[in-house]
Amino acid sequence: MTMNEEVLLMDISLDTKSGVPYYRQIVEQVKFAIADNELQPGDQLPTVRQLAVDLSVNPNTVVRAYRELEFERLIETQQGSGTFVSHERCEVDQLERQRMLDQILNDLLARATSYGFDLDAVLDGLRRRKEGS
Repeated sequence: MTMNEEVLLMDISLDTKSGVPYYRQIVEQVKFAIADNELQPGDQLPTVRQLAVDLSVNPNTVVRAYRELEFERLIETQQGSGTFVSHERCEVDQLERQRMLDQILNDLLARATSYGFDLDAVLDGLRRRKEGS
């Protein structure tokens, strides 16, 4: 990818109530985007500054996430050019996918119960949502 090509827009959102550190949420979402082929080898990621502004977080949070992704060899930073998805394959195994789903469900139930909803109300809401889509 050359510097003239467009930087890929990433659909990253942070859950402020999950208790999961922001950098970890960034890492997980980038990993899943790579595993699901939403991000391809050579795709350019936003700069640290741009992603920090987009997510309203401290740039050090993005730096930490990018460093971890570099350590896992999923992205590469090229001085003066930017940060790119590497050519390493990212496989998210079934155990990791289940762990992520469990975390999402725990977060959902914790939030729902804090508003006075029980498990049956949550399940009913999910069923209605499924039928409506």
